[in-house]
Formats: sequence, C-alpha cells, structure tokens
Amino acid sequence: MINLCRDETIKATKHFINRINERNIEYDDVLYVIKNGEMIEEYPTAYPYPCALFFKYITNNKPLHVLAGTEGSSLWLITAYNPSFDKWESDYKTRKADK
Repeated sequence: MINLCRDETIKATKHFINRINERNIEYDDVLYVIKNGEMIEEYPTAYPYPCALFFKYITNNKPLHVLAGTEGSSLWLITAYNPSFDKWESDYKTRKADK
C-alpha cells in the first residue's frame, strides 16, 4: 500500500474528507502515517476493496490512525482519527476487548 501513496494514485472518499475536516487532521499527517507508520490491522476481505489500519504518532506526539484501501493502482483514503483509550489500549495498536 505504501508504494501507492503518491499524488497521482491517491483517491479520497467523501467520508474521509468530511472526517479530517471535522477532526482538524492535516492531510500531510495522513500521508506521513501511511508512509512511515505501522500497519496494525488488515482487512483483506473488506468491501468494496481490501484495506488496512495504520498508526503513527504525529506532531505534538498525538497518535493518529488512518484507514486506507487499495483498488488496482489506486490508494483510497477512507478515514482518519485520533484513537482514544475507551477503544484502544495505551499502545494505540491493540483494541480493547469487548466486555
């Protein structure tokens, strides 16, 4: 997926654009997470295309998750958010178990 993280191959869903605007997430931070972060979850059978969740700390040591998918030679940006302790362990890489 990282090799598709180029201006000419990136496509953004309307949902992605709405969410980063609502959450004050910078587009450059999203690209930084995909290029330099860690893939923490994979969803190979997701519809409409396989996707993965990436994690990395960004400016001011803030954690950021980015969900991106692939379709042929395109990288789709699906959503981005700052993970919270109510759903994630303190490493921000491990989901808390449902109780």
